[in-house]
Amino acid sequence: MATNKTSAEIAASTAAVSGKPTLKTIARISGLAVPTVSRALNDAPDIGVETKKLIRKIASDIGYVPNRAGVRLRTGRTNVISLVMSTEMDLMSHTARLISSVAGALRDTPYHLIVTPYFPDQDPMEPVRYIVETGSADAIILNQIRPEDPRVRYMMDRKFPFATHGRTAQASQHPYYDYDNEAFGTIAAQRLIARGRKHILLIAPPPEQNYAQHMIAGASRAAQEGGINLTVSDAVSSDNKSPQVVAYVIDTLTRNPAIDAVIVGSTTSAMAAVSGIEHCGKTVGKEVDVFAKEAVPFLKLFRADILTLAEKVGIAGEFLAKAAMQAIRDPDAPPMQSLEMPSDDPL
Repeated sequence: MATNKTSAEIAASTAAVSGKPTLKTIARISGLAVPTVSRALNDAPDIGVETKKLIRKIASDIGYVPNRAGVRLRTGRTNVISLVMSTEMDLMSHTARLISSVAGALRDTPYHLIVTPYFPDQDPMEPVRYIVETGSADAIILNQIRPEDPRVRYMMDRKFPFATHGRTAQASQHPYYDYDNEAFGTIAAQRLIARGRKHILLIAPPPEQNYAQHMIAGASRAAQEGGINLTVSDAVSSDNKSPQVVAYVIDTLTRNPAIDAVIVGSTTSAMAAVSGIEHCGKTVGKEVDVFAKEAVPFLKLFRADILTLAEKVGIAGEFLAKAAMQAIRDPDAPPMQSLEMPSDDPL
């Protein structure tokens, strides 16, 4: 669907715009019909890529901003996707990378990202219920997923578009992107065993979350097969505040000095574990190994001997944004799903 206007004519018309630009302004500049302009801005599949690029460039150059009230009145949509997250997420790496990648994937689409936080003392259902009942977003992206997650069941029952960063027990029925934490637990334990470690401490994510159960299952199986001891922390998780993890590691190593490796589920807990180990007069990579996953290549700058596997949260965010958009546009299509295998590849 090509325009009959030259680049020079479009540039001249763009420079001459005054007042608040509308769809009609873009149509006049581009030489295309108003419905075509509207569909291009809404990323309609029947509009060509080059036409979309042209329309979006004109819109950007003239400062066009859609009237959201009007869009909602015409289409019933807000063109908003909400990323619902706990305020206690790992802001050092995981959360920032996820927000950035979701926002980046939505950049050249009609959709905009809002982050909806909830607090530790708040029912996680509250923000989800509010968004669904008020229609304040067209789709939701969730993380910190539980096996039987009431938020997922609530949205499935109401046929509200969503995607999850993690899998539920009903994962086959909904969009998700997940990191294979069972494989991470297995690989971490196997590599530590190969280094001669025989008493491993695992500080997993909160036990009520699905990926914690996966990680524990993988590490436990590898430990059993390798004939070594695995202790799973029941006092702190990798989401606890750093001073709590430091104190737990110091206490555990003091009571059980045979521990010679620690597997942790986050960057901050890895740093806390290192602090506790060094407080006990031991050296990371010598008396005690630390094995962690990370979304940003940081830990080896902190201590070169920390063992790591990459979690590509940037790819996760991009996938989840696309999965949420598909759930909005084509709710009857098979849900987009992906499982990332742990990798040694640089982030």
